[in-house]
Amino acid sequence: MNTPNSTNTYPHAPGFVAGERPRIVTSRFEHADSYTLERYLATDGYAGLRAALGRPANEVHDEVKNATVLGRGGAGFPAGTKWGLTPQGVFPRYLVVNGDESEPGTYKDRLLMERDPHQLIEGCLIACYAAGLSQCFLYIRGEMALAQERVATALNEAYAAGYVGKNILGSKFSLDIVLHWGAGAYVVGEETALIESLEGNRGMPRLKPPYFPAAIGLYGQPTIVNNVETLANLPWLMRNGAEAYTAIGTKTSPGTRMVAVSGHVKRPGVYEIINGVTTFRDLIYNEEYCGGIRNGNKLMAFVPGGGSAPWFTEDQLDVPFEGPQAGAAGSMLGSGAVMVMDETTDIPAAALTLTRFYAHESCGKCTPCREGGTWLERILSRIVDGKGTDADLAQLVEVGTSICPGDFPHASSKRLGLDAVPFPYKMNTICFVGPSAYAPINSALVLFPEEFAARVTKRTMIPVTAVGAAS
Repeated sequence: MNTPNSTNTYPHAPGFVAGERPRIVTSRFEHADSYTLERYLATDGYAGLRAALGRPANEVHDEVKNATVLGRGGAGFPAGTKWGLTPQGVFPRYLVVNGDESEPGTYKDRLLMERDPHQLIEGCLIACYAAGLSQCFLYIRGEMALAQERVATALNEAYAAGYVGKNILGSKFSLDIVLHWGAGAYVVGEETALIESLEGNRGMPRLKPPYFPAAIGLYGQPTIVNNVETLANLPWLMRNGAEAYTAIGTKTSPGTRMVAVSGHVKRPGVYEIINGVTTFRDLIYNEEYCGGIRNGNKLMAFVPGGGSAPWFTEDQLDVPFEGPQAGAAGSMLGSGAVMVMDETTDIPAAALTLTRFYAHESCGKCTPCREGGTWLERILSRIVDGKGTDADLAQLVEVGTSICPGDFPHASSKRLGLDAVPFPYKMNTICFVGPSAYAPINSALVLFPEEFAARVTKRTMIPVTAVGAAS
């Protein structure tokens, strides 16, 4: 990943770019020692926890609800509302932190864990205090070795300094945080599969109902699953209050959010943007962000929310980073990953790269995903290699709609006699991995049918009579 040449670029945080925008979760990235307890305490570290412990837990919970802190893991569900879904009087109850950042194109949470692990730990403590949770489990993706090391070191420092453990900061609040890392399975980014993995089982999603984590989660107890960036917002919120938080962004999408940009832009990296206000045009073309398309090329398409999101084109550049508006435009913000493709992109090959990932990462529990993803990869590979036929295009859609059923006429796709599948997808699978294998194919076929038509040979099948059949 290229690091931009700018006075706002911090060499100690490769890939991260800061400007004059409000910085809620990345304010310490400019310091080389941002991951240490010494630096954290020198920059208001654990002040938010002190403020929270000085108030009744229900008031802290209400503060988070009033601030409308949206989940940053993909669904965008308000954290404070989610905490209130647990049944009253049932103990123990747990917080599980989803640090299994696995979506293609996403790498913001990894930077948060590597650069500011104490901020995450403080966020965990505030959440557990406010929601009345008994213990915290911090689950980190297996490949993130540096993040694991930094979080483990920070936990040891926090325990030694009395920020984690018994009677924290002289209060009656006690909490243990358990660090656990996975084996690199994409599917455990789904909360029930993550819980299965934590329990020592294969990472496979559970049926909902009855296994809604807030009711029946880890070890059969009420469990809240929150994303890393979501929790990282809480220390700033506790120091500054809901009014200051909601003054940033929009009424329905307050605060900031981190966005990881990759692909064919001049300045790829991670940016903390104003939520609900910044548009994709701002992000891709403004000099304070990505600075435009590389080599002066033309934009062809971009993936707005990670590899499983339907693609956008230049027609959607003015859509702001706000979940409902991205959804109305036909996609999602998802995990905060934007992948940009310029006019030199081989569209069928790009779709194949993403489909191959999701086919490989299927846990195998659902037949449409286990079999369908592999079929999609094989058929599309044949087309990309120049060995496909027009029948293969129709079969791609047939297999894809067996995973996520439903069709919706789309003018451009009609040139190939194909229909687009509307978003959000219906699913014949328990989780979103199956539809994710078809999402890039569906987007590519609908938006760029000519790219596929140029790769296939139109053939008429010759009827064959079985040996011994009556003439």
